[in-house]
Amino acid sequence: MESNVPAASGIAAPLSKVEEPTSPRVGALLIRPIEAVSALLLCVVIVLLLAGVASRYVFSYPIIWIDEVASISFLWLAMLGSAIAIDRNEHLRLTLFTGMFPRSLQGFIHTLGLVLTATFLLVILQPAVEYVMEEWYVTSAALNIPNSFRVSAIAFGIFAMLGFIVSHAVKTSSLRDLAASVVLVAALVGVLWLLSPTLLRLGNVNILIFLVGVVALCLVMGVPIAFCFGIGTLAFLAFSTRVPIFVMIGRMDEGMSSLILLSVPIFVFLGCILDATGMGKAIVEFLASLLGHVKAGMSYVLLGSLFLVSGISGSKVSDMATVAPALFPEMKRRGHKPREMIALLATGAAMADTVPPSIVLIVLGSVAGVSIAGLFTSGFIIAMVLLAVLAALARIKASGERLGDVRRAPLRTIWRTMLIAAPALVLPFLIRSAVGGGVATATEVSTIAVLYALIIGIFLYGGIGLRKFYDMLVETAALSGAILLILGTALAMAWALTQTGFAQQLATLMASLPGGWIIFMAVTIVVFLLLGCVLEGLPAIVLMAPLMFPIAKNLGINDIHYSMVVVTAMNIGLMAPPIGIGFYIACKIGNVSPDEAMGAIWPYIGALLVGLVLIAAIPALSTAFL
Repeated sequence: MESNVPAASGIAAPLSKVEEPTSPRVGALLIRPIEAVSALLLCVVIVLLLAGVASRYVFSYPIIWIDEVASISFLWLAMLGSAIAIDRNEHLRLTLFTGMFPRSLQGFIHTLGLVLTATFLLVILQPAVEYVMEEWYVTSAALNIPNSFRVSAIAFGIFAMLGFIVSHAVKTSSLRDLAASVVLVAALVGVLWLLSPTLLRLGNVNILIFLVGVVALCLVMGVPIAFCFGIGTLAFLAFSTRVPIFVMIGRMDEGMSSLILLSVPIFVFLGCILDATGMGKAIVEFLASLLGHVKAGMSYVLLGSLFLVSGISGSKVSDMATVAPALFPEMKRRGHKPREMIALLATGAAMADTVPPSIVLIVLGSVAGVSIAGLFTSGFIIAMVLLAVLAALARIKASGERLGDVRRAPLRTIWRTMLIAAPALVLPFLIRSAVGGGVATATEVSTIAVLYALIIGIFLYGGIGLRKFYDMLVETAALSGAILLILGTALAMAWALTQTGFAQQLATLMASLPGGWIIFMAVTIVVFLLLGCVLEGLPAIVLMAPLMFPIAKNLGINDIHYSMVVVTAMNIGLMAPPIGIGFYIACKIGNVSPDEAMGAIWPYIGALLVGLVLIAAIPALSTAFL
């Protein structure tokens, strides 16, 4: 998967450094005002939410229109951010297979993917405009204005993305490849239209054809994940049902508009601040002074740093980019093999993904209707369980570590690094305790955390220049747009699945499995391990959570317990070679060949699986502290 976000970014900070180079920017004159508006909208959302928190908790006078203005700004931010991500080639995609095609075909396949994406956007543009017109008759409760002011963001975003895709295709593709792709897509559409009467009679076979086959084919071609889901769902609705495409726009709107998701761009921005100010590096240096002299000490520091830094950034990739450069040189000096370091880095990032604030947990709570406070409380404990199993393995692996010239850090050094790191160390515990204790929602806490981090960063960690600050706002908008578009198209695809009756059939099948909840939990682990390998975590959750969580509830499985199993299994799959994209990102961050690291990661994957089995088999690990 590919997402090219610069090192200052939060959820996927280093991906621009670690993925293949992007193509030249297109539409520079058009993109600049979109970037400026997106940066302004992000500031507006943060200021509005901070004002809401202050009015509610300080002055005890809630301002009722704030949520509506924030909701309007948020959807515009998401769609403009999606357009920026198109221009910067930052949408998540599976790139594992694209290099396997013959070199003579790679250019054509790239162009075909662009034409498919442009066709999808062109087809849904008119329904999006119709959706805006229909929503004119729906007025907001507080502002009493038509909802069209909000949902027009979808139509404008689709139009902007279409313009960037077409411009990108014209600039980067040969005329022959472009013409062949257009002819091939037109022929495929014509054939499917002619076959639609037959497809209508096939029933659930169409799920395999469109929602599995078409989506998988697009993934292999390197089409961005959001558009893979969109193309598959559009083809399914257009050629095998009588459902109007207009309905798909409503489902996309629903997937991107939950107020809970407001915290996503704000936590992404928080990760930017963490990286730009060096707060994460301060935490790493403090742990190194405290534990660096013991056997396997640097491994403990790496795991502990991932654990604590994740509590600020909410992002696996940002965590790895912060920790690896600070620790790898010293670990190499002590005799750690690069492949072992990569294995520990990748699996440590998987361990830390349930540490609050986890964007995956926020999305899961939104999609499955699970308490964010409960997820944050449980996620902290579950990460500690996985930390323990990885630390035990790291101790065993460190038998050959060289500590001859390593000395315990003087108390003065420990005290100095602790004082420097203390403001940063407070932040993850502030976030967890505020949400877990019910003091504030995840969205409210995210805004408070951003304000705290900005103040601390400016006065204690060197500050942030205006140009850097603006770039961080734009990067946050682009990454948030890429994430939220995935949620929108994935929810549309999940809705299409439920309308076929597939969900009920799956529920009946699962309920009839022998062994009750234990077998169901085992099936869940296998499903999400596989989905974690193939898809980035967010689309897997949006697709499967509406199907699996009701079944789990019917079997008497606690929602929080089930959530921890799902997220942990998915994260392990994300780091498992040969497909798991997280593994390749870790390799590129550490500058180690995947072939070299692949053999070393399996014991660490095994340790995580042991932890996963414990989490699945002992519900109290997830629920005892709720």
